Amino acid sequence: MTWTWRLEDSEGNPVDAGELARREFPSQSDAESWIGETWRELAGSGVDQVTLLEAGREVYGPMSLHPAD
Repeated sequence: MTWTWRLEDSEGNPVDAGELARREFPSQSDAESWIGETWRELAGSGVDQVTLLEAGREVYGPMSLHPAD
């Protein structure tokens, strides 16, 4: 199984974040570690929220990349 993140704007539309958008991970923990390390860069590239996918199936999300109010 591969794990990926769907990168979206605040309305749920796909965002192309270049090379950051083309990542696959062998495990959920690898995917979650990566998002923890790169969320600021993603937010700076126009990504507002992300959804975690396992082999195309939604696991959870959307999860905002912005600080809580």
